[in-house]
Amino acid sequence: MLTLRHARKSRAYLYPSSSLYTLSSFSTSSIGSTPEIHKNGAVNYFREWFMSRKKPLFDHIFEILRTQDDFSADSSLSRFNLHISETLVLDVLNYEKNDVLSCLKFFDWSGRQRGFHHTRATFNAIFRILSKAKLMALMLDFLKHYMKQHYVHNVTYHGILVVGYAVAGRCDVALQVFGKMRFSGTDLDGFAYHVLLNSLVEQGYFDVVETLAREIRTRGYQNEATHSIMMKSFSKQNELEKGEEYLRGLVVGDNMAQLSGSAVANFVAALCKNNQFKKAGLLVEEFRKMGTVSMEPAYGVWIRELVNAGKLDGALEFLKDKRAVEGYVPDVFRYNTLICRLLRENRFEDMFDLLVEMKEKEILPDDVTMNAVLCLLCKVGRMDIAMDLYNSREEFGLSVNCMAYNYLINTLLGDVSVDEAYRVLRNSIEQGYFPGEKTFLIIADSLCREGKQDKMRELVHFTLDRNILPNNVTYDKLIMTLCKASRVDDGYWVHNLLNSLNKASRKGTYTNLVSGFSKSNRAEIAARLLLEMQEKGYTPSHKLVREVISSICKKDDPEKLVYRFLEVQLAIRKLRPIVVYFMFIEGAGLAKKPELARQVHEMMRRSGLIHWKSDLLLLQSYLKSEKVPHALHLFQDLSVRWRSKRKLWHTMIVGLCKANKPKHAAELLVDMKSIKLTPSIQCYEELIKSYCDLQQYHIAVDLVNEMTQMGRPVTSFIGNVFLLHALKSRKLYNAWATYSSYTHNLTPTSWMLGHLIGVFSGCVEGDYDVEEVEKLIGQCFNIDVYTNNMLLRRSSMHGMEHACRFFDRLCERGYEPNRWSYDIIVHGFAKDGRNAEARKWLAEMIRKGFDLTDATQRII
Repeated sequence: MLTLRHARKSRAYLYPSSSLYTLSSFSTSSIGSTPEIHKNGAVNYFREWFMSRKKPLFDHIFEILRTQDDFSADSSLSRFNLHISETLVLDVLNYEKNDVLSCLKFFDWSGRQRGFHHTRATFNAIFRILSKAKLMALMLDFLKHYMKQHYVHNVTYHGILVVGYAVAGRCDVALQVFGKMRFSGTDLDGFAYHVLLNSLVEQGYFDVVETLAREIRTRGYQNEATHSIMMKSFSKQNELEKGEEYLRGLVVGDNMAQLSGSAVANFVAALCKNNQFKKAGLLVEEFRKMGTVSMEPAYGVWIRELVNAGKLDGALEFLKDKRAVEGYVPDVFRYNTLICRLLRENRFEDMFDLLVEMKEKEILPDDVTMNAVLCLLCKVGRMDIAMDLYNSREEFGLSVNCMAYNYLINTLLGDVSVDEAYRVLRNSIEQGYFPGEKTFLIIADSLCREGKQDKMRELVHFTLDRNILPNNVTYDKLIMTLCKASRVDDGYWVHNLLNSLNKASRKGTYTNLVSGFSKSNRAEIAARLLLEMQEKGYTPSHKLVREVISSICKKDDPEKLVYRFLEVQLAIRKLRPIVVYFMFIEGAGLAKKPELARQVHEMMRRSGLIHWKSDLLLLQSYLKSEKVPHALHLFQDLSVRWRSKRKLWHTMIVGLCKANKPKHAAELLVDMKSIKLTPSIQCYEELIKSYCDLQQYHIAVDLVNEMTQMGRPVTSFIGNVFLLHALKSRKLYNAWATYSSYTHNLTPTSWMLGHLIGVFSGCVEGDYDVEEVEKLIGQCFNIDVYTNNMLLRRSSMHGMEHACRFFDRLCERGYEPNRWSYDIIVHGFAKDGRNAEARKWLAEMIRKGFDLTDATQRII
């Protein structure tokens, strides 16, 4: 069996898409063949390394502390017959410092053991554990009451308070206690002085730092730690010249013995933060040549700063050089800095080299290292190995972090392993990590899509019970996602659950639910939710109210429900009565119930409210119902009453076009111009579209020419209509060519558009690639998402590789692909018989919340 070192040398390990790596076997069948890694071999390799950090005795200690009450734990720990010492206590506390409660219990227990008394170092260790966990209230309470404990012995009361408050970041209190000590004639020891000095620097009490440093020198406590902290102070104040002077002053005379690698490292860090990398590099080399101070701290800082500045290759080269010449081996933190950055930049081979090197150098991995390995395995597609290690996390004490959870969950979802992703998500939430609302929504949506509503509801309950997101933003988005996927009942269930827990839904949630039930013709629920929304103080949009009204109008015998709902809405003081009537007339029109719209219109007139807009809305209701004779009759009456209202003519022309009556619309366009009213651009758009749909292209071309002669631009809508028809056949270009042959007043814009149609339909000779076609389009009209989809479809006709490249280009340029973008790709692959690729794109499409068009569904 080969080791991973052999695999590294052959550069054939871990599999990404680039085929540089394969992580499928772990042995070779013959000499010279490519070594591959078996799953079990890789799992055992990583497990062996991860387990090397474990100490069975310490594991037993923490197991007892976690699972037993205080009395039982005391008894069980006593059976170990431990020789309690400062070193042992520090080692135990450092072993599981994230388990704060267990550390506190061990600290208390060890302090009560005969022959042992806590030292300043052990107090400092427990303070730092509490501080790092941000349990300041617990720490301050601990400080307040610690004198009552039995383990306080031969440790100055006020000195410990100073250290504790300093570590907690309460320098003001620490200084007050220090003042009391000096007043009472007692003093800090060297250790406490330096803890306080460091805290003052960290918290920015620079006016006190120099005073305290002078006190340290006076008492003869000055040492390497003093110089390191002072260099940190100069760095934080950006006093680089003073810092350099201080550092170089340590090189001469008696101070040389107190010069530390940490002081050099702090100044190197300060130079790098000021972007003086060249000077920092020269400084590192200068002090290395002196040979009087350990350079490991400076090397570590130099590597970290190079990585943070994005100079990753420089950091790797530096490490390689120092390792070869000086035998330098970084600590686990520096290795982690490098491998995490390599992971982010997808440099898997370099990252794997470092992981192997860490194991060979017997560097014990920590949680960061192990989480990086999990992320690496996810990125290179070896979920089988990643999940095996993840499932063994308790065995080697792995605390999975949020980044690793995100990689695991999202990769599992990519592999369509929804149940497994759901399990990992629950585990992450139990550990206190919420991977993010997008991941949560994708899992919940996937569970619903696969008919696993029970698990979806269980997941929602699970997160709500733990108060994961008290602002409810994610649940609002979940409801929105469910409503968009036509699963309004599930969304309504989540909404009711939130209400039962006194978690009020936001306005957007109500909007999505009301709209969802309206579109699914569940008028009673939609109306009830709308009223509930208004009672909560939210003001719904006019569009939303119209949707509800339209939904009510579609029911059998809707008159009573409409009138009752109208009364309720008129009673709401926030709404003006005339606006309410407008919404009901328009809502009835949307439901294609023009007679009901007329009844409301008459009610409005009887109430004394007369406005030209109500006439306009009534006219629209007849047009939407395609009752053209009624609409024409009403228009004749209204055109006398509101002759100068341009909006009235616009509504009639657009409505006739949408009712497939472009001839009547064109006649009205002429009449409109005859009374000196300028047609809107939408009038031309709808007329051109209607004539193109009827394949009467010569009229559409004439309208474009007429429009551009008036100085009107070709809109994206018009341009896209022409491109769509050019893609279908060559008839449009032939009509344009015929028109241009006998028309002498063709505008330059019309000519350019005709040339584009010829290129797009393949009638104009020449090898135009997609970028050249884009430039031609840009000269005619503004490119939008619909235009890009036309170009994507054209690319797919030349081969799916072209289409995929163009799709990637769109994404790189910031365009957000929509349903039709994905549908074009899936359709193209399915049409070519490339079903595996079609399914891959379909899975991505579904994850984005899109579904297939009917045409593509038939091919699939």
